[in-house]
Amino acid sequence: MGNESPDKTPGRSVTGKALSILGAFTPARPELRLVEISRITGLPEPTAHRLAGELVAWGALERLRDGTYRIGLRLWEVGSLSPRSRTLREIARPFMQDLYEVTRENVHLAVLRDSQVLYVEKYFGPRSIRVPTHIGERLPLHSTGAGKVLLAFSPPALQDRVLHGALRRFTPATIVMPGTLSRALVNVRRTGMATCVEELTMGALSVAAPIYDANRTVVAALSLVMRSSGGHPDRMGPAVRTAAQGISRELARCPVPLGGTA
Repeated sequence: MGNESPDKTPGRSVTGKALSILGAFTPARPELRLVEISRITGLPEPTAHRLAGELVAWGALERLRDGTYRIGLRLWEVGSLSPRSRTLREIARPFMQDLYEVTRENVHLAVLRDSQVLYVEKYFGPRSIRVPTHIGERLPLHSTGAGKVLLAFSPPALQDRVLHGALRRFTPATIVMPGTLSRALVNVRRTGMATCVEELTMGALSVAAPIYDANRTVVAALSLVMRSSGGHPDRMGPAVRTAAQGISRELARCPVPLGGTA
């Protein structure tokens, strides 16, 4: 392509460039224009246009009528074949649904991914408080109940990195002091539960518990998010713990090893 402008990141393979396009999409920016893809990836627009066209043809991307792109269904279909994701979600769903039916509150299943909490399944209804989480959403570990559980049982190196990094304040209640967060993690390990009151969203309270595999390694967290006004963490905590223990028991029987959460 002699008329293409020079690539700003020479040395990348075609596969690497195509993956960088897919990686440009996030929950915060699910739809992108070509100029935005070019800016985020560092690819010249002609290159981005050609590769995006190939991804559309394969089904990894969809091109909307207004010219924007979004992730295509075929990519979701391929992703659902992951043994870890499929096994964990399929095992957790009945327990999550039971917990939702009992509480009518938001029920989240989350794993640790790249030093963040990644939500992989969610149950909610019209009575549930609206919270800024959905499947595929990533959030910092320190500001959510599920994140605190995953951080508390993560390798010491990751804990140190988070504790000594920039702890973003989402609300006045967000814990941003390393010493306070460290003590909170000790309490999570001691009790097997984490509680967050308005640390991510004003008006919301979350209670979370760890999920273990057959090796007693924490591979996920189960959380319940409810309104902080009238919320009852002491009453809801046992229900969350019981559901998490049920998922853990089923995972222990799972023939597919899930490994750690890192």
